[in-house]
Amino acid sequence: MVRNILRTITAPIRGLHQAAYLLAGLTFASQILALMRDRLFAHQFGAGEMLDLYYAAFKVPDLVFALVASLVSAYVLIPRIAGKGDEEIRRLLSHTASFLFIGGGIVCAVLALIAPTLLFALFPGFENSAHADEFVMLARILLIQPILLGLSGIITSVTQVNRRFALYALSPVLYNLGIIFGTLVLYPQMGLIGIGWGVVIGALLHLGIHIPIVFKAGLLPRPVVFSPSVVWSVAKDSIPRSLALATGAVSLLLLTAIAATTGEGSIAVFTLAGNLEAVPLSLIGVSYATAAFPVLAEHMNAKRYAEFKATLLAAARHIIFWSAIVSVLALVLRAHIVRIVLGTGAFDWDATRLTAAILAVLVLGLIAQGLILLCSRAFYAAERSWNPLIIQLMGAAVSIAGALITLSALQTFPTVRTFIEVLLRVEDVPGTGILAVAIGATVGQMAMAAIALYTLRNVAPGVATSLTRALGEGLAAGILGAAAAYGVLSYFGTLAPLTTLFVVFAEGLLAGMVGLAVAGAVLALLANQEFRELVDSLKKMSGRSLKPHAVIESTTD
Repeated sequence: MVRNILRTITAPIRGLHQAAYLLAGLTFASQILALMRDRLFAHQFGAGEMLDLYYAAFKVPDLVFALVASLVSAYVLIPRIAGKGDEEIRRLLSHTASFLFIGGGIVCAVLALIAPTLLFALFPGFENSAHADEFVMLARILLIQPILLGLSGIITSVTQVNRRFALYALSPVLYNLGIIFGTLVLYPQMGLIGIGWGVVIGALLHLGIHIPIVFKAGLLPRPVVFSPSVVWSVAKDSIPRSLALATGAVSLLLLTAIAATTGEGSIAVFTLAGNLEAVPLSLIGVSYATAAFPVLAEHMNAKRYAEFKATLLAAARHIIFWSAIVSVLALVLRAHIVRIVLGTGAFDWDATRLTAAILAVLVLGLIAQGLILLCSRAFYAAERSWNPLIIQLMGAAVSIAGALITLSALQTFPTVRTFIEVLLRVEDVPGTGILAVAIGATVGQMAMAAIALYTLRNVAPGVATSLTRALGEGLAAGILGAAAAYGVLSYFGTLAPLTTLFVVFAEGLLAGMVGLAVAGAVLALLANQEFRELVDSLKKMSGRSLKPHAVIESTTD
C-alpha cells in the first residue's frame, strides 16, 4: 500500500486539466493546513499586536526571496533544462544552487546585522513595544527561510519538468506542518521565536521531500565554486522576474506599513483575509498556471505556436470561469467563512466582521490575480521577461496610490466612509481604515490584469478576446448560485441562531452546497465547455478513459 502511494505521488501527470485538478486537490490539503495554522493564530493572539508583529517580521525575508532566490528559480530554470541532457542539467543546478547559498547567505547575514534599524524604520510603531526585541530576533530567524525555499525552488525545476506535480504540491503541505508544529510545540516554550523556528523546519521539509527523487535521477546539485558565466546565463534573464517579484514584495511591504498606521490588529486582519482569499487563488489560478507553464515552455521551444496559444487559452478560460463562480459565492458566504475558520478564542466578533469585509474586497480581484499568474508564465515561456516587470510596476503604483487616496478619502469625507462601511456592513466596527488598503490592493490587481491581457496579444494574439464567454457564463452561474445560497442563509437564519460553530458550519455548508448545485445546473443547461472538460478530466483521473503518456496538443486533454 505504501509503495502504491509513493508510486502515485511520484508518477508523472501529462494532461493539463488532470495536472491542474491534481494540483488543486493537493493544494487544497495544503490550504486546509494553512487555515488550521491561521485558526491557531487567531485563537491564540486575536487581531492584536502579537499577530501584527509576526506578519510584519516576514516582509523583509520575503523581499530577500524576491530579489535573490528568484534569480535562479524554477521559472527561469525550467525552459533551460527542458529536453536537456543529465550532465548539462546537473551542472546548471549545481552552479545556481551554490550561488544562491553563498550570495543569498551574505545578503541575509548583512540584513540580520542591520535588522533593528531597518525594521523600526519600516514599522516605527513597534519600536516601543514590549516585544520589540522578540520582533527583531524573529525577523532574523526568518531570514533563513528564503535560502531554503530558494534551494527547494531550484531542485523542483526537475520535478516540474518531469511533471511530478503531486510531489511538487506536497511541499507546501509539509511547510505548513512545520509552522503548526512551531505554534503548538515551540511557541509555549519560546514565544514568537518558537514559531519562527517552526517556519524554518517547514522550509527544510519543503526542500527535503524532493531530494530522494532528484538524487535517484542523478541530478542532485553539488557544492561547487560557481562560475559567474554559468550563473549569469540564468540570472540575466531572471533579473526582470526578480525585479517584478521585488516590486510586488515592496508593494506589499508598503501596504503593510500603511495598514500599521490604521490601528492595532490591522496588519493581522488584512493578512488573515488575504490568506483566506489565497485558498481559491491557489486552487484555481496557481494550479492552472503551474500545470500550464512547463507545457507552454515546451511548445514555445519547439516553435509550436498554435499549441502554445491553445494551451494558454484553455488555462485562461478555466481560471476565469471557476474564479467567477467562487468570487460571487465567497461574497455571500464571507461572514460564515471567517467565523468558521477564525472565529475562536481571542478573535472577537468585531475582528470577524472586519476580516469578512476585507475578504469581500479582495475576492473581487480573484480573476485578475489568476490571469496575472498565467500571463506571467506565458511571457516567461516566450522569453519576454520584461513584460511582467512593467506590468508589476504599473500595478504597484496603482495599488499604493489607490490605498493612500482611499484612506485620505475615508478620513476627509465622512460620507465616503459611511457609504463603504454600510456597504460592507461594518459601520459600527473600529479600525475600518484598513479597508482602504484592501481597496488599493484590489484595484492594483485589476489594473495589472488589464495590462497583462492587453500586452498578451504580442505573444498569443486573439487569446484575450476569446475569454468573454467563459467570464459571462461563469458570472451567470455564480450569481444564480449565490442567490440560492443567500436564500438558504436567510431562511435558516430565522430558524437557528448562529451561536455555535456547528450551526455556523452547517448553515454555511448547506448554503454553499445549494449554491454550487444551482451553479452546476446552470452550467449543464448552458452546455458549458469548461464544465464538460471538468467532467471529462475527472473521468480520466478515475482511470475510466485515461490514455497513458498522453501529451497536450489541444485545448482539451
